[in-house]
Order: sequence, then C-alpha cells, then structure tokens
Amino acid sequence: MENLKNVSPVEDFNWDAYENGETVAGASHEELEKAYDNTLNRVNDREVVDGTVIAMNKREVVVNIGYKSDGIIPMSEFRYNPDLKVGDTVEVYIENQEDKKGQLVLSHRKARATRSWDRVNAALENEEIIKGYIKCRTKGGMIVDVFGIEAFLPGSQIDVKPIRDYDVFVGKTMEFKVVKINQEFKNVVVSHKALIEAELEQQKKEIIGKLEKGQVLEGTVKNITSYGVFIDLGGVDGLIHITDLSWGRVSDPKEVVELDQKLNVVILDFDDEKKRIALGLKQLTPHPWDALSAELKVGDHVKGKVVVMADYGAFIEIAPGVEGLIHVSEMSWSQHLRSAQDFMKVGDEVEAVVLTLDREERKMSLGIKQLKADPWETIEEKYPIGSKHTAKVRNFTNFGVFVEIEEGVDGLIHISDLSWTKKVKHPSEFTQIGADIDVQVLEIDKENRRLSLGHKQLEENPWDVFETVFTVGSVHEGTIIEMLDKGAVVALPYGVEGFATPKHLVKEDGSQAQLDEKLEFKVIEFNKDAKRIILSHSRIFEDAAKAEERAEKKAAKKANSKREEATPVIQNQAASTTLGDIDALAALKEQLEAGKK
Repeated sequence: MENLKNVSPVEDFNWDAYENGETVAGASHEELEKAYDNTLNRVNDREVVDGTVIAMNKREVVVNIGYKSDGIIPMSEFRYNPDLKVGDTVEVYIENQEDKKGQLVLSHRKARATRSWDRVNAALENEEIIKGYIKCRTKGGMIVDVFGIEAFLPGSQIDVKPIRDYDVFVGKTMEFKVVKINQEFKNVVVSHKALIEAELEQQKKEIIGKLEKGQVLEGTVKNITSYGVFIDLGGVDGLIHITDLSWGRVSDPKEVVELDQKLNVVILDFDDEKKRIALGLKQLTPHPWDALSAELKVGDHVKGKVVVMADYGAFIEIAPGVEGLIHVSEMSWSQHLRSAQDFMKVGDEVEAVVLTLDREERKMSLGIKQLKADPWETIEEKYPIGSKHTAKVRNFTNFGVFVEIEEGVDGLIHISDLSWTKKVKHPSEFTQIGADIDVQVLEIDKENRRLSLGHKQLEENPWDVFETVFTVGSVHEGTIIEMLDKGAVVALPYGVEGFATPKHLVKEDGSQAQLDEKLEFKVIEFNKDAKRIILSHSRIFEDAAKAEERAEKKAAKKANSKREEATPVIQNQAASTTLGDIDALAALKEQLEAGKK
C-alpha cells in the first residue's frame, strides 16, 4: 500500500461537455473517430487483399491486413505451402469484417480460388514452376491442390521412374508444371516429371557421351518384363535381354534379379544415337563350357535335367549353361518314328552317354539307348532261324504286317505267311494294330535290321493232307461264297477254298449257279504249291452223260453178236474216296479243331 500514489483528477475537465460530445482537448469525438479510421485500411466484404502472417501454430495462422482486428485462418488452408513462416505475405478473402464476436473473418482458400483460374493459366503460359498439395489418389493418378483448384497429376507424370506405390505421395507438397488446361471443362493437368526431365536429359547426354562397348557400369533394376530387365544406369536406361541374364536357360527374369537391386552390367551394344542400349549380365562370368572338365570325353556317362523338349529331341542341362541334345533316334533302338515326348518330359532327371563333343562350337550330342545293349549285336543268338516268339503288331502294308518282338527288333510277316488256307487280301482282315501275334523266324537281315517272320509256319501245312483228300476227279459239296468276273470262289470242307470258271458253273438245266448256292463240285485241278483247287459243277453231269453214251455204244456193238444188254458204267461219285482218305480226313479235322482251340 505504501507504493500507491494518489493521483488527483484534472480539476478543469468538463465531463458534461465530453458526455455531450462537444469537445475534448480542443477536438470533437467525431473528429477523433475519423482520425482513427484514417489510420486503418478501408476494406469491403468479399474482397481479396494481401495480409501479413504475424503469428502461427499447428492449427491456426493469424493474419494482419491493417484492419482494426486481425483475422485467423485454419492452418489446413496452407498445407500446400509447408514453408509458411511469420512475416510472409498471403492473400486473403474477406468473408465478414465483423462477426457476432466482433472478429474479422478471413479465408485464404477462397482468396486463392478467386484468382486461381487466372493464375493457373498464367503458369501454363509462362511455364512457371508452382507448388501443389497432393490430396488423394484417383484412378490413373493423383488429385493435387493448385491455387485452390483440384488438378490431375497422371501416374506417369509423378516421376521418371515407374511408381509402384502411389500412396506414399499422398499428403506431400511438391513442385509442378501446368502441362494442359481444358478451358471448357475447367480441367487442369500438372506434371512433376516435366521438371526433372530437362535435368535428366543433360545427365543422359553426359552419360551417353562416355558409353563404350565392353564398359562395365553399375545400375539399378528398374523394371522386370517377360523378355528382359530394364536397368537404370543413372538417368539412362538399358535392357538386359532374358538370354543375356544367365548362361543357363531362364524362363522368368525374376528368378535371377529383383526390383531395385544394384548390380554390375556390361555394355554389349547400342544404336547410333545411343538411345537403345543392350546390356549383359552373364558376360561378367566365365562361360560354363570353359569350366567344363577337360577329362570329359565321348563315351562318358553324364547326368542332367531336361530343360527343353521338341519333337525331334530333348535338351539336357548337365551343368548351368552346358547343354546336350538327345535326338529322338538316340532314345531307343527301335526304328519306329516317335516323338521325344514319348520318352521324357521337361524336369526329368536323366542319365545319358556322350556321343559327340565339340568344345569350340560348344555343342554336345547325347544318347540314352546306348545305356542298353544293341539287340542286333547278338540277334542270331537271341532270335535264331526257326525260333518262335510273340510279337506286337505295329503297322500294316498291302503286302504284310510289321511287328516288334522287342524294342529295336522289328520284323515283317508277308501276307502269304499269315495263313495256310485263307486267302488274305489285306492284313487288317487277319489281325489288328496293337494285337499280339505268334511268329517264327524265317530269315535274318542283320544289315537292314529286319527279320522275316511267319505265322502260318507255327502250324503244320494242311495241304499235305488236302493233297490226299481233294484228288483230281473226286467230288465234294461246296458253297459259292463270292462271284467274280472270271468265276466263283467256292467254300469246300475243312476251310479250303476252290475256284470255278463260269463255264463250269452251268447246271444240268442250263441255268447258271448263283451266290450262296450249295452244289456238288468235281476237282479238275489240284496245285499244292500254289494252294489252288480248280472245280467244276457241270463236269459231274457231263462226265456221267459221256460215260453213259460210251456204254451204250459198247453195248450196241456187243448186241450184234450176243444180244446181251450191257449195264452202263456210271462212275461212282464217291469211288475215288478210299478208306485211307477217310482216315486222313479224320486226322485233318482233329488238327484243324486243335488249331482253333
């Protein structure tokens, strides 16, 4: 209380005059207000003016526009400009000079929007570098706040490198160039890539100018495709083709490299303008053929994996980058044309024998059939003439059947060696492809690797018996089974077929015998070697008539002297069939029935 001083009022102050607004120290109240107002800026609502940032925190920015009160603007309206600081001049839009609380209401966003269209057009015209705030992702790119306008930033225009994660750019403030404006739809397209391309072009020129074939550079894996890998050499891109990634076969480049990986590459080639640069990775390591064992020679056994299949053969990788071809002809001793896929598939582990080796040409041929003995080396021992075997039918021709006794051992059964009795017109009538058939070795052709085989030889030749049954002059019942221009085929007993010409098919009444008709036939020719029996129906009654005629003539001669009636001699149709023949037929029947079983 001791520090307090008594202050006495001005004794001559006229309070009544002050209250009435008359005079204060020689000036009226109105004059003082007018003088105060003249020191402030005159502003209007919905007007854009410049202001000065006088204070700021994480949420708000205080802006002085020279008015009697300061305005407060949310910091979010300045997110496009993270470098904002006290003292900066900013444009503001006056929404209200005085709200209910007497507060000046300002908006920076609206101020930018009011002038934004003019500014963005000027930026395009002047190629001006502007700042923008990336608000969010959209289809194909990003939405950027530029002067309060929502502009489109295509994904391809964010950077010179392909962007794999767009989300990392959301919320960032970056510099852009306006590259396109659609005046009708008020659309704006901006680019960040355009800012750095000019700089990169300069870098490219410097790098390209120093490029030389054989030069080794460090690069970064920029992109991986099915056909190769793009490498960033520091502003210049080069391509490692898939065949230059590894000495071994590569099905997918991702097996060898990964994105953003740093690696050394060698320049293989480039065009005159050095815009297309071919790079190599495998060339930095020795060729696997150079590291191949010097002791490897023809005849050695090797193991490897099937890496590529073709109809004509398979490529076997015996070491990374070292391959040999197994031709399909070296997969089996069989001479049948087959596809390599019948023997192996990609991924199979196989053992093979080295057939040829050319280190200079870096070529090798392999074989797998050599792992087994060639069956033709000992063919006479394993398949001697006369030996009997079971073979598989492989193919038909008009003249016979090709069969395989075992892999690599083929033979031919001639059509005439299929059956003793049946006349086979085509092998398909007798057997079928894939079926088993019993055979006997008749001949060995070692030079052509082919056996002559027979099937009928496994049974006794029934024609030895037929020779005693179907004697010339004997009569047998037969059925016409086929009519031909030259005659008819007649089915006889015991599965034998005979042939009768048209003149021998005339019946006693003068009519012609027909198909499927059953008649008596006389044997007029028997050829064992040709297995041919010639028959006649008409001879039966013709011979009988002749015999009767001869008998009558003979009787007439005797009648002149003796008056004795002669009995006409008529050949017994079965006279030629003796008891011995009947025994032979019974034996033949048993033999044929046993064959059928």
